[in-house]
Amino acid sequence: MTPSPVFEHTDARLGTFALRALDPAADAALLYGWVTHPKASFWMMQGADEAEVAAEYRRIHEHTHHEAFIGLHEGRPAFLAERYDPAVVELAGLYPARPGDVGMHFLCAPTDTPVHGFTLAVLTTVMEFCFADPAVRRVVVEPDVCNAGVHALNAAVGFEIVEQIAKPEKDAYLSICTRERFQAARTTLAARAAQGVTR
Repeated sequence: MTPSPVFEHTDARLGTFALRALDPAADAALLYGWVTHPKASFWMMQGADEAEVAAEYRRIHEHTHHEAFIGLHEGRPAFLAERYDPAVVELAGLYPARPGDVGMHFLCAPTDTPVHGFTLAVLTTVMEFCFADPAVRRVVVEPDVCNAGVHALNAAVGFEIVEQIAKPEKDAYLSICTRERFQAARTTLAARAAQGVTR
């Protein structure tokens, strides 16, 4: 049985986005196609086979401080999201963590028919999901310094680059978005959408 959504967000132009818990076994084939695709190079799982992908998401599923979700668009799987405690996972010891910090990753499913504004709508949904927890004060991310596309998207929803950090697998830009900056960015994005500007 497919898990029920744990969060839903409606985009005025693109419709309903939702998140459901990821099932490491049932979703393995789907995830394998997404994370090993050439467009997912920054996910760093290009050489993995389906069993290795399933094992990685089983590890996340069983982790106390890390969880993964399948993102839906109009009820169909369309993106992957992860939420984690950055003081324990990914950024442990690499930045001054604060109470109320949460880390996240997101990956849109590869497609041959991209929809303008879709990735921004996905990121906005994931941010809404993170901040739906009233205990969350800041979202913290660590994208690869070479990932120019995601830096621009992050800036659009309110992230600020704090510093460049060296992780074992990459050089990353530690970036932080406060609840207040996200709210301000949402207001700006809504105003632009009302004027017909989608970027």
